[in-house]
Amino acid sequence: MEKVEEKFLRYVRVDTPSDEDNFGNTPSTERQKNLARMLCEELKAMGLEAEVTENAYVYSCLPANCKTRYSIGFIAHIDTVSQPCGIGVKPMVHKGYSGGDICLSKGKISPEDFPELDGLTGQDIITSDGTTVLGADDKAGVAEIMTMLEYLIAHPEIRHGKIGVAFTPDEEIGHGAKLFDVKKFGCDFAYTVDGEELGEISYETFNGACFDLDISGVNIHPGQAKGKMINAVTVANEFICALPVDERPETTEGREGYYFITDIAGGVEKCSVHGIIRDHDKKTFSQRKAFVRGVAEELDKRYGGRVKLAMRDQYYNCAEVIAPHSHLIDNAKRAMTDEGVLPLVFPIRGGTDGSSLSFMGLPCPNICTGGRNAHGLNEYVSVQAMQKVVRILLNIVAAYAE
Repeated sequence: MEKVEEKFLRYVRVDTPSDEDNFGNTPSTERQKNLARMLCEELKAMGLEAEVTENAYVYSCLPANCKTRYSIGFIAHIDTVSQPCGIGVKPMVHKGYSGGDICLSKGKISPEDFPELDGLTGQDIITSDGTTVLGADDKAGVAEIMTMLEYLIAHPEIRHGKIGVAFTPDEEIGHGAKLFDVKKFGCDFAYTVDGEELGEISYETFNGACFDLDISGVNIHPGQAKGKMINAVTVANEFICALPVDERPETTEGREGYYFITDIAGGVEKCSVHGIIRDHDKKTFSQRKAFVRGVAEELDKRYGGRVKLAMRDQYYNCAEVIAPHSHLIDNAKRAMTDEGVLPLVFPIRGGTDGSSLSFMGLPCPNICTGGRNAHGLNEYVSVQAMQKVVRILLNIVAAYAE
């Protein structure tokens, strides 16, 4: 189990941010291939057959050593977010955390802001240096899966069925399952190891869509602008202000959906707005998309055909696919309680590769990695939590060997 820290530190030093502006290509960044190739070589060094595709998907499996009813797989993604920064990660290991602030090269992580740190006294905490994300989302999951495999290979006396393993690119931009080959993966069921808090089990996700609004303005000297100028920035502001203020990420929780403007760029002549739509309920999800289209159409009419909207679905709530296979949740719960971890089953306010994979014929709930504060400069993970997740994965393997 100790090797999970070593693997994690090695993986986070490999730059792998995905790029939402290049979502038409897979992977969206060439740098993701570097980690994909590294993982493929490590799998081969373990004595396993492994393949990395031209699109940076890694597939491997550990053959069964006993008969089982189901084959089971584990999946994690190799990309990280690009913002605030995912390049040049310099991990810091804080041995035997004694409480209080964790000082980084730039800034600090304080229990005042993150009270869950109070429960980690004595543990080894890994952070970035404060200038980048850490990348525990999802390189902690990658390291945990790789450590689990290594342990099973070193202990052939442990009974297990076929165990599939896959690592995917571009999950952070909603494309991790885009070219996933379910047939090649060859498993009946799988778990994505891509959650956060120790004990987390999620089989209900958002339905997700994203949109781009492109506005063409009319620029003219402000001294002669009356009745002539169309300020694209002002039009963008009208669009944003039309979205309900109490239906944003910062004003919602639980199963409440939202509209989220993630980026705005441009000037008087050209302005673009990028955003996402999220909701757990499929009917409400459709209504949200229709509302955004309606706002855009109204502005387009008002400003003479100068507002264009492009929208696409990203993923859907996988609960309807996973719920009939309750053993997936029951076995994950038991795997956690056997390690003294309290199972925390709740809807995830996001999506994982498993959201799409479930609809592709591979029911795939999501379980924890132990990382916290994903997508931010205060991201961290406990080494002991990662070690516990490895044991949880081994317990799931054992459950399917019964």
